[in-house]
Amino acid sequence: MRTGSEPATARSALRARFWLSVWGLVWALFGTVAFSLAGRPGWAIACGVLLLVVTIDLAVVLRHIRQGPHWQPGPDVPPYRPPKDHP
Repeated sequence: MRTGSEPATARSALRARFWLSVWGLVWALFGTVAFSLAGRPGWAIACGVLLLVVTIDLAVVLRHIRQGPHWQPGPDVPPYRPPKDHP
């Protein structure tokens, strides 16, 4: 719900999240390969699952970045008032 107290210059941290996902992707891939070669299947599976989660997060971040900015109400739009009648 919009209260009118939102900052006028708020920015999304999608670029930071993108680079953190890339960093996590590199390390999860490295861990999966390293633990596989070292004969540690449990740790390799754990890193593989983490690799899958990071890949999905990266895809979601890229989708949001490609969607571009969404319309946000400006300072001339009054805040929404909660309804007086609650069921």
